Amino acid sequence: MLDMATRRSPPPIAQISDNLLEVKNLTVDFISASKAPVRAVESVSFVIPRERTVALVGESGSGKSVSALAIMGLLPPQNAILGLHSSIEYDNRSLLSLSRSDWQLIRGSRIAMIFQDPMTSLNPVYTVGFQLAEMLKVHKHFSNKQASARACELLEEVGIPEPQKRVNAYPHELSGGQQQRVMIAMALACEPELLIADEPTTALDVTVQRQILMLLAELRERRRMAMLFITHDLGLVSEIADHAVVMRKGTVREAGPVRTLFSQPQDAYTKALLSCRPSVERQGKRLLTIDDWMSSSTGSVNADSAPFDFLPVATEPAQAPATPDANAQAKAKEQFQQPLLEVQGLRKVFKRSGPWFQRDDFVAVENVGFQLMRGQTVGLVGESGSGKTTVGLCLLRLHEASAGKVLFDGRNLLDMSSIEFATYKRRLQIVFQNPYASLNPRFTVGEILSEPMQLHGIGTHSADWEKKSLSLLDKVGMPASALKRYPFEFSGGQRQRIAIARSLSLSPEVVVLDEAVSALDVSVQAQVLNLLKDLQKELGLSYLFISHDLEVVRYMSDSLLVMNKGHVVEQGDAAQIYQSPQHPYTQTLLAAVPKVQESIGV
Repeated sequence: MLDMATRRSPPPIAQISDNLLEVKNLTVDFISASKAPVRAVESVSFVIPRERTVALVGESGSGKSVSALAIMGLLPPQNAILGLHSSIEYDNRSLLSLSRSDWQLIRGSRIAMIFQDPMTSLNPVYTVGFQLAEMLKVHKHFSNKQASARACELLEEVGIPEPQKRVNAYPHELSGGQQQRVMIAMALACEPELLIADEPTTALDVTVQRQILMLLAELRERRRMAMLFITHDLGLVSEIADHAVVMRKGTVREAGPVRTLFSQPQDAYTKALLSCRPSVERQGKRLLTIDDWMSSSTGSVNADSAPFDFLPVATEPAQAPATPDANAQAKAKEQFQQPLLEVQGLRKVFKRSGPWFQRDDFVAVENVGFQLMRGQTVGLVGESGSGKTTVGLCLLRLHEASAGKVLFDGRNLLDMSSIEFATYKRRLQIVFQNPYASLNPRFTVGEILSEPMQLHGIGTHSADWEKKSLSLLDKVGMPASALKRYPFEFSGGQRQRIAIARSLSLSPEVVVLDEAVSALDVSVQAQVLNLLKDLQKELGLSYLFISHDLEVVRYMSDSLLVMNKGHVVEQGDAAQIYQSPQHPYTQTLLAAVPKVQESIGV
């Protein structure tokens, strides 16, 4: 990884005359048959110098990806309209006037793009080697033999282990990080001069994210490419980019060298993006959102000016029930301080098919144990494949544990019959990572929220369910009008709020949050984290917070478990582990977290 603090500071973008790409006054409107045009991008201008990296930064919906698609000529012609004065010049040639055949000579060979989600970009029915070879045969006119050999070379170049074997693998047989490496290999196959990377590390854990960033930086320098890096994470920008362009609501708010932009931001929106991330220093403070900053006339709100008492409600009862019996009081207090949930020796083995003498069973979780106190949060961190999600699913019996105990109020959930466990389902709920997949697209929000109540016999008729659903929407900050709408009508952050509301519909005591904020941009993430803290304080909820984002886990957690290859390698008080990690794996995880201030030398 190139260190922004040590490498030479690049000259301001305006002083560089040798620009590979120039975007001037880009304006894009989207139209539909029933609605007025929606302006997605307005008068956006920036340049990309040769052999430099420029970052487009902003929240979801700021126009970053639309700008990139316009550069690639991939905007849908049926409903996207470019402004009359829009101009995109690549190597002194206008891209907006290219014919379809001209685009085929440029797209993929001179300008290539890495998309955000490799699983939707890679064809699931073809091997990765076939997909790489296809590009080489189309753009480079390679023979089958040449294309196959080059495909292996590309996989080796992007760090895929055993490329001779992996070339015949299907996308689903690779990890998320390996899939993203394949996407990078495909983008680099034809040796482009400009690489556009659209949120290439959003859903990856910190160590894989670090590897991908290092790979992109290394390949850019070795191949002398220019790169447009699109992200909402300023920590990543500070590590990889020379210049940054900050966008909001389709317009450019601020642009300049990364060092200057981050050390001396001028626009309130840039300051807000820098301040919305959780940090150790703000433990126990309410996170500021973009709206908090933008509503301030100066944009200089201090996190300390918005304190929020996030002390766990469950250290002990706020007020013991009145009783003349002192022994009863002591017994009630002792019971309150008992673990609400206790996991002992949890093990999960996935059986693989094949003859018994060839079967290679996979041990996903081995001897995991921890305690979850009432009203507190246990953080569970580790790389993808470390067993975090499997632990959460075993607690809820969505996976059948191979061994161990899950004691809930002293009862072992794993020994219960299905009928007996049904009464406990109400008390344990889960919020999944992807709200786009976890909400039924054919149900209205009202139906999504009322379905669990109907299944568990809460309320007797539709009026009861609607009243409860409206109360839940209010708790998660959603308007009553959302009740009659469908999930596709909401943003990612709003959908996650709906998913949280659904998990609360049965009044649970424990909520498993499985990467619940990992795909959200910084401002929406701050809103959801604040919401979770609010609900925990109000309702006394206990959370198992699963995430690969160490800063978010640190902000949310009272105690911490670090997992690696199915084992807990370190556990204890969250603050102590972050301040003084003992295990080498924990130290590696913490070292991989992007740090804006260190990267720009502030």
